[in-house]
Amino acid sequence: MIQAESFVRAAQEKGFSLWTGVPCSYLKPFINYVIDAAEQDGQLRYIPAVNEGDAVAIAAGSTLAGVPAIVMFQNSGLGNAVNPLSSLTYIFKIPVLIITTLRGEPGGPHDEPQHELMGSITTEMLDLLRIRWEYFPTEEGNVKGAMDRAVQHMQETGLPFAFVMRKDSVAPYKLKSVKTGAISITPDSKESSMGSQARYPSFHREPFLKVVQKIAGTTLPVIATTGYTGRELYALDDRPNQFYMVGSMGCASSFALGIAQAYPTRPVIVLDGDGAVLMRMGALSVIGTEKPRNLIHIVLDNGTYESTGNQATVSPAVDLCAVAAACGYEQVVEIQDPEELEGVLVQLTTRAKTITPISAPLKASKGQSMALTFIRIPIKAGAPENLPRPTVTPPEVAVRFAKFLREHVGRMD
Repeated sequence: MIQAESFVRAAQEKGFSLWTGVPCSYLKPFINYVIDAAEQDGQLRYIPAVNEGDAVAIAAGSTLAGVPAIVMFQNSGLGNAVNPLSSLTYIFKIPVLIITTLRGEPGGPHDEPQHELMGSITTEMLDLLRIRWEYFPTEEGNVKGAMDRAVQHMQETGLPFAFVMRKDSVAPYKLKSVKTGAISITPDSKESSMGSQARYPSFHREPFLKVVQKIAGTTLPVIATTGYTGRELYALDDRPNQFYMVGSMGCASSFALGIAQAYPTRPVIVLDGDGAVLMRMGALSVIGTEKPRNLIHIVLDNGTYESTGNQATVSPAVDLCAVAAACGYEQVVEIQDPEELEGVLVQLTTRAKTITPISAPLKASKGQSMALTFIRIPIKAGAPENLPRPTVTPPEVAVRFAKFLREHVGRMD
């Protein structure tokens, strides 16, 4: 195990000053150290990318402009990076340095089911992409040699080089500087870092999930995004009508769109997160174009990638409600408390002849019993202690959810 500083400074000596990527718990020490170092000396910079492919593109542009860059991401997101790694850095011969984690390593530490396949093929994918790689150094004395080999390869070929990081390769490093992107307040101020976009959130995720379960009961489908949202929903009450995404970050809303189109007479609720929405924001345009009037898209926005260590997302700088409205959502609502959410959901899930505009939505439909709806809820970061993981397996979740859809959702009570 090495210290984050050892590798970061060794990379800095080789000219690498920009770091970009998508968080993974394995990468937390690096991200935290670089953020702190950037605050202290201004010689380093970290850009939080919304997906792995964008991170590669950011690094490629920076490198081409004379500022060598390092890309970091979880191996589950390697697929998102395949396109720019094959059609940008390879074609244009732009050598970026990659650090990809090795979640789901065969024979390695126990990990979550979504990492199983990618863990077994990560190095093969790098080989197919013609990216030279080696395992990330775990001894201080090996850092310089590893960096020398990586840089020599990139200089000689003009191609990327990848370090594959196993668990516990880097010692923990606690962030010392303020997380500038998080939805939070400092001890000296009561203003939300969301600026004029929203009031300071008063609630965590749990009370809103309880409202969703109250309204959905056991008859409305609920799709929960990957991370703590699905785990908290499961911990509150595991139900066959709840689908818990694992991995597939950013895909929950598109998954819900497929269900909503198949069963257009029954409301479908999808619980999303700000990081997930940002990762695949283009999905909003497809949903807005298709306009499934039975889809209720709820975004629980805490401004962080919470399950990977509370690294900040860029959501505080983005008006997600305006984005949804521009993409064609018929009703756009921002709410602050569980009681308000309950009122909105009651109105949306009843078979009323019209929908009354709620909380001054940017655009509301008229004369429809349902309306494609986007609900943004600013929440506090934080999850219950010892939050359990579902004991029901992903295949079991899929089988029972499909059974629920066949038996309940196709008909209206």
